[in-house]
Amino acid sequence: MPRLCKPAMSAPEHVITMEETLAFAERVHGGKPQLPLALRLIRNTGVRKRHIVQPIEKTLHHPGLTERNRVYEVESKKRTPQVIEEALRNADMAARDIDAIIYVSCTGFLMPSLTAWLINKLGFRSDTRQIPIAQLGCAAGGAAINRAHDFCVAHPGSNVLIVSCELCSLCYQPDADDIGSLLSDGLFGDAVAAAVVRGAGGVGIELERNASYLIPNTEDWISYDVRDTGFHFQLDRRVPGTMEPLAPVLRELAKDHSWDAGKLDFYIVHAGGPRILDDLAKFLNVDRKVFRHSWATLTEYGNIASAVVLEAARRLFEEGGLAPGATGLIAGFGPGITAEMALGTWAADVPQTIA
Repeated sequence: MPRLCKPAMSAPEHVITMEETLAFAERVHGGKPQLPLALRLIRNTGVRKRHIVQPIEKTLHHPGLTERNRVYEVESKKRTPQVIEEALRNADMAARDIDAIIYVSCTGFLMPSLTAWLINKLGFRSDTRQIPIAQLGCAAGGAAINRAHDFCVAHPGSNVLIVSCELCSLCYQPDADDIGSLLSDGLFGDAVAAAVVRGAGGVGIELERNASYLIPNTEDWISYDVRDTGFHFQLDRRVPGTMEPLAPVLRELAKDHSWDAGKLDFYIVHAGGPRILDDLAKFLNVDRKVFRHSWATLTEYGNIASAVVLEAARRLFEEGGLAPGATGLIAGFGPGITAEMALGTWAADVPQTIA
């Protein structure tokens, strides 16, 4: 079965703390009636700091969509190679061993996809399949793992590289003062992550089953309003309550696999915000501590969109892994409202002994 190997992640060098976020929000939006509520919501996110590709003073200035997309191209090409090389090493793979690249990002647009540049510059084969995913937002991390699983099942022995490049700060709109925009300005951070799904062998999470689910009639709850100034993030106040309808879907997925979603050994879940994690713990009837990797990611980096599940998974590996056969759940949530879910077990090749 395909295995998700240890991911790699890198966050930009510029850091903004919670205190700095609150200060610039008061400076930029002072006197607006919705500001006190926005500040309270930002405090409640639990995000201690975030990493961004430009200093905050430059981020607060909007040079226009053309310049921002140029920065996205420059920064993505600068930051992805090192993370990819680390992910390949983690999987004991070389670039020429990769049969498909899944590139996910919702914070910039390039055509051809960055996959073409990666193939040309990093030594991947010219027949490497390109699978860019641009419009699933935060759910794309889970979707990438699932599509990699599907590819490896369809093409036995193949290996897939997943790359997530989320430069959320390039979508900041300094003139937007609605609650959703103000909250997102204090929640989202930048990161690049990558991981290999091996068609066979290696150490990691053996992917056994995956599924997708769309909550009906919620497609406008998380969205972009695309204007001359770029992507304007729109967030409906009902989004934090989406775990109540999604938890039964997760339970059913596990049940169909003869597992109990409330009694697994590990949980790798998108950290959209504290309410998401608290509610999911409640509705799955698990201790909130089982999401410790997601909580840590949220606290230290903020919501890094599609990179969250890869970073949370990296932390599981860093913790020392698990006993072979340990069962777990991976889930990403995003626009649609979409859930991308997977079940897997911890696996490692057992060295053969010579009699």
